[in-house]
Amino acid sequence: PRRPGARVATPWFDPGRDHALMDLVTLQDVRDAAARLRDTAWPTPLVPCDPLPGLPSWNILVKAENLQHTGSFKVRGAANALFARSEREGGARAVVTYSAGNHGAGAAYAATRLGIGVTVCMPPASVPVKVAAVRRFGGRVVLTDDLIGTTRSLAAEAGSAVLHPFDDHDVIAGQGTVGLEILDHCPNPDAVIVPVGGGGLVSGVGTVLAALSPATRIIGVEPDGAASMSHALAAGALVSLPTPARSVADGLTAPAPGEITYAHARRLVHRMVSVSEREILGAWARMIAATRLFVEPSAAVTLAALRSGELDLPDGATVVLVASGGNAAPGAPGLRE
Repeated sequence: PRRPGARVATPWFDPGRDHALMDLVTLQDVRDAAARLRDTAWPTPLVPCDPLPGLPSWNILVKAENLQHTGSFKVRGAANALFARSEREGGARAVVTYSAGNHGAGAAYAATRLGIGVTVCMPPASVPVKVAAVRRFGGRVVLTDDLIGTTRSLAAEAGSAVLHPFDDHDVIAGQGTVGLEILDHCPNPDAVIVPVGGGGLVSGVGTVLAALSPATRIIGVEPDGAASMSHALAAGALVSLPTPARSVADGLTAPAPGEITYAHARRLVHRMVSVSEREILGAWARMIAATRLFVEPSAAVTLAALRSGELDLPDGATVVLVASGGNAAPGAPGLRE
């Protein structure tokens, strides 16, 4: 069923394109990314989660991407894209991108390693910790309400390249290295649950699981107020949300998926789930307590989905939750249930 509300194609979509025929990222693309990232992205651990009251006897493991250099998985995709472009073009040039923060920090970190400049367009209400991180890693921050338009105009003015935060084959391949590492430590999980914003992470992890562990269910999770991938999949078309995307899980507030991530989700994701703000905040506090990992709300949507009762996973199932990042202020509201 289609959700009510006007459906408006966003500027980077081609509404007439047949996304069922689009070339997807391959397992070899992800393996090539892993080789590029060997000295840039840390292999992060799978951390056991304490038994949680009221849940079945699942074996819950958390992929701790909050422990990355920049506090988020996003450095994988940004670095792979910038490194791959440099290889193909025989050098690198300055880039402009847009981000709620984690992608921007990853792009700044990678750009600094290449010796190039990066400008990151961010919303005016961005989490201060994330703005500070972009600057700390060498990025220039421009606050704007028009992320896409400002990114394009700044790139055109400076003759810089544009780096899309998620709708890019190289970005997706970089994010897919999370999936390789999961399977290195847990070869055949019953389910992998992934936060979904623009869809780059779920696309990359889905690519790996489909190739190497096809029996594993891949489940994407979004906030109720920013369920852009669910909205597009239900509509059967690349469409934007009818209202602005908002959530305490600020890293998951893309107004719509991209062409490439939409095509991946249609073919690779077994199920999409959305969770309320109350569920996210409750899961955030519980996830920190049960893992001793400081994660951000965007990472906690995975546990919120488990606690929602909507997932039909059998007793004893091994479930991996991808903790996408940990860039939040320790004193942020919502850490008490």
